[in-house]
Amino acid sequence: MRGASEMDQKSVDLSSGPVGKLLFSLALPTITSQVVNMLYNLVDRVYIGHMQPVDTVGALALTGVGVCLPVIMVISAFAALVGMGGAPRASIQEGRGDIEGSQRIMGNSFTLLIIAAAALTVIFRVFAEPLLLTFGASENTIGYAMDYMRIYSLGTLFVQVTLGMNAYITAQGFTTVSMKTVLIGAGLNTVLDPILIFGFGMGVRGAALATIISQAVSAVWVLRFLTGPQSKWKLRKENLRLQPRVFLPSLALGLSPFIMQSTESLIAICFNSSLLKYGGDVAVGAMTVLTSMMQFAMMPLQGLSQGAQPIISYNFGAQNAQRVKDAFRCLLRACVIYSAALWLLVQLFPRMFVMIFNNDSTLVDYAVWALRIYMGTTCLFGIQIACQQTFVALGNAKTSLFLAVLRKIILLIPLIYILPNFFANKAFAVFLAEPVADFLAVTTTASMFAVQFKKSMAELEKG
Repeated sequence: MRGASEMDQKSVDLSSGPVGKLLFSLALPTITSQVVNMLYNLVDRVYIGHMQPVDTVGALALTGVGVCLPVIMVISAFAALVGMGGAPRASIQEGRGDIEGSQRIMGNSFTLLIIAAAALTVIFRVFAEPLLLTFGASENTIGYAMDYMRIYSLGTLFVQVTLGMNAYITAQGFTTVSMKTVLIGAGLNTVLDPILIFGFGMGVRGAALATIISQAVSAVWVLRFLTGPQSKWKLRKENLRLQPRVFLPSLALGLSPFIMQSTESLIAICFNSSLLKYGGDVAVGAMTVLTSMMQFAMMPLQGLSQGAQPIISYNFGAQNAQRVKDAFRCLLRACVIYSAALWLLVQLFPRMFVMIFNNDSTLVDYAVWALRIYMGTTCLFGIQIACQQTFVALGNAKTSLFLAVLRKIILLIPLIYILPNFFANKAFAVFLAEPVADFLAVTTTASMFAVQFKKSMAELEKG
């Protein structure tokens, strides 16, 4: 009876509870999850960056792990393709009263995650070294990068299941449970990191091993919940058989978050290769710090949007236009306030953030000025995330896909190579590409959203 009562309560809340209160009750655990999830790689980098001596081993090891980031992003991107594509559709089906449809989507997604994990494991085991050299590793850092990647790649299955299936826990409204998924893993990782890195003298290999052990425990937690009595959508054997009519629309919707995350990998390659050319290992090391900070900026915004997703998707399916509009307005306000506050802190206290990762004076001094440039338009990014993720929550695959492609592929990557032609300081120009691309992307996204959201709501109100 507990599962039924929770289902009833959740339905009432999503359809008629106060939107602002509901959004933040869902978003707070999700934000916590996103921030804590970031700790997997963040904690690794903090410990690695402080390996002794910090000016040689620590700095080079940090850079080596930094060039592994594109691989980590690709693995996460496939989880987003399946999980963040399927979960909103499952919520929409629930809003229409089709629980069986929600379960079919979730079951197909699980099978796709297993297939993706197997393929990615093979690829990154076989082609690790040439890929890492392409991603910006030098002869000084490739050893550290390979040590990390050989072990991390073995945990691909756990990452896929944890990230991909946890989205289905969040989409049901069980954000506290999905938060616990991340807390368990990140907490264990934080404990294991110093033990394995320093206690057992494993260095970067210890960091990778700590991460995959932690992800394995989180994966078990997720599967136990989705097969247990509390979950409204049950992970059942009969729904694991792939059905194109079920999974293809989910993949189409998931292309936007997939491109957002996978192109981070491509962008990291472009940044690292350009910075290695213009600034050497110290510039690539600084980029590792900058990327970590951008992750910090993005995770709470993603958490807010994921907290809003069940409300928007459910009520869109239930044809409650006013509630969809109210949820979006709350989401937009929260995202803008957060991104503006973070931008101000970064501009005022960049050294404080940089020294979290490394205290080598050369790297710190370089990263401080680079961080101010790189995150120069972060104050506007709340608009981008709120609008783009609302398109995803409404099932608008085409527009969300275009906006993801626009920011990363059409704007940012060309700018990385174009801007150095106009500045004497080539490294400065490379870092400048990020805020210029973000400004243009936000302007375009806001304009398109204003038109299309109004149109969608008008159609919904007509019935």
